[in-house]
Amino acid sequence: MRKISKAALGLFVGAAMCVAPQVTAQSEAAGHTLTVDAGPRAAADPAYQVLVFSKTAGFRHSSIDDGIAALRDLGTANNFTVDATEDAQAFTSGNLAQYEAVVFLSTTGDVLDGAQQTAFEQYVQDGGGYVGIHAAADTEYDWPFYEGLAGALFHSHPAVQSATVEIEDRAHDATAHLGSTWQRTDEWYNYRTNPRTTARVLASLDESSYSGGNMNGDHPIAWCKDYQGGRAFYTGGGHTDESYTDPAFRRHLLGGIRWAAGTTNADCRPETGYTALFDGSSTTGWKQAGPGGFTLADGTLTSHGGLGMHWYSAKELTGDYSLKLDWKAVGDDNSGVFIGFPASDDPWTAVNNGYEIQIDATDAADRTTGAVYGFQSADIAARDAALNPPGEWNTYELRVTGERLEIFLNGSKINDFTNTDPARSLKDGHIGIQNHGDGDEVSFRNLRVKQGDGQQPGPRSGEVKGVNGKCLDVDNSQTADGTEVQIWTCNGSGAQKWAVQGDGSLQALGKCLDVSGGGSADGTRVQLWTCNGSGAQKWAPQADGTVRNPQSGKCLDASGGTWNDGTPVHLWTCHTGPNQKWTLP
Repeated sequence: MRKISKAALGLFVGAAMCVAPQVTAQSEAAGHTLTVDAGPRAAADPAYQVLVFSKTAGFRHSSIDDGIAALRDLGTANNFTVDATEDAQAFTSGNLAQYEAVVFLSTTGDVLDGAQQTAFEQYVQDGGGYVGIHAAADTEYDWPFYEGLAGALFHSHPAVQSATVEIEDRAHDATAHLGSTWQRTDEWYNYRTNPRTTARVLASLDESSYSGGNMNGDHPIAWCKDYQGGRAFYTGGGHTDESYTDPAFRRHLLGGIRWAAGTTNADCRPETGYTALFDGSSTTGWKQAGPGGFTLADGTLTSHGGLGMHWYSAKELTGDYSLKLDWKAVGDDNSGVFIGFPASDDPWTAVNNGYEIQIDATDAADRTTGAVYGFQSADIAARDAALNPPGEWNTYELRVTGERLEIFLNGSKINDFTNTDPARSLKDGHIGIQNHGDGDEVSFRNLRVKQGDGQQPGPRSGEVKGVNGKCLDVDNSQTADGTEVQIWTCNGSGAQKWAVQGDGSLQALGKCLDVSGGGSADGTRVQLWTCNGSGAQKWAPQADGTVRNPQSGKCLDASGGTWNDGTPVHLWTCHTGPNQKWTLP
């Protein structure tokens, strides 16, 4: 399916200016709830279409009509058209292709037959978006694809009552308008499984704030995930009629739709094991280096003046680690994140002995957003595709493994840098955020770190690029065991989206990259196959750019010597030629 182009979104990309840092921290408590009306956006999204599906084969919610009306209102105000239906015959490949997202609005029971399920699976695998609202989790219990898409299925619920919703991710467009907690009344579902290991949890319930929660204190209620080439967002709210006149809930739905439709980006990879360095309530452990400072309000540090740097003096990061933080620029503003520098109240120490990961979308290539400032440009095309425009939040992950630094923007890898300067080291040092100068206003939230696991903070997904810049591709997006894997011009489809799993497997369309029969002979077919954990499905990236199957000791290889679209991949003795060099997400 055609996804909305980033060029059409009017993203700010190109060049900007940053050099040293400095900072002072100032006051104010955070955490109050914001309720923001879902009016028209300052920069309108390009027009797109959304299908709202509300067929019920079980309990029918009285709020469905209110939900459709609210979604139509959101569409009118935000440049998308809503087609609402309860006719499952809308689920054909041809019809679904016109929609950027499909909303399951409190559907219940078995609502699609086998052919309709197949069409919807293909739609998602081709990059389509899914939004599930409330009883969308009470649907299609015997369809494994749907359970994976929704993230979790309904178990039970107590009576409608008020509860405290804890906002875990304030960068996603569905929750960025909220404070750290959100008090609201709804019917709070319990789920059969916990989606935290497969999805990014955006909000969860404080089970001590209401009666009837049964998920042992870890109770996700809204989440997002990349799934078999598409995007999936779910919220458990929306049982009551009143939900759909609540401005905060309407804005929550709008953010989920925008993300599922591809008009905004977010890091929706699962996230566990991180420790807060700045949690929004206090700057304890942080110090200012140089002039200027940061103002603390609503759980957010916002820069003013400079050049300065606010640095985390309480702890030096050593060894492998993953640092994540959320940031937002108001306009064409300048800031950056420093890592790997020794303790000092002089911001130039960070400049001269560490590395800055730039925030400024309009500077030269080696000093624009995603660049290791002055050393290495980001992959500009990948950066442009992942970057949200001024006024919207972005998430950086800075992953340090030895002297290697991988930079992820909203979950997409945009830079891969290795330090070779003995005067600098990524293996140990402090981190800091820059206030660049008067007129540069950049905000930061939720700085957190995971140490000792820098290589595997969660599955990574994206394109696997090989010879001639072509992508590893599943032939015709088929999912049958034995489907050929080939190289093809990169096109952003689900057939080219691979997840690098912690067990060493590479997965696309819900299946694994597999050496046929576990063979080891040169020319052995490499194919798609049901994941089984065997050695035939383990792949190990090497420092020389090759990807090796450890069981056979041989490399993933694009066959032949011309490497056109459709060239199959196979197993071959490792020789580090261009047809054995791969860039993983």
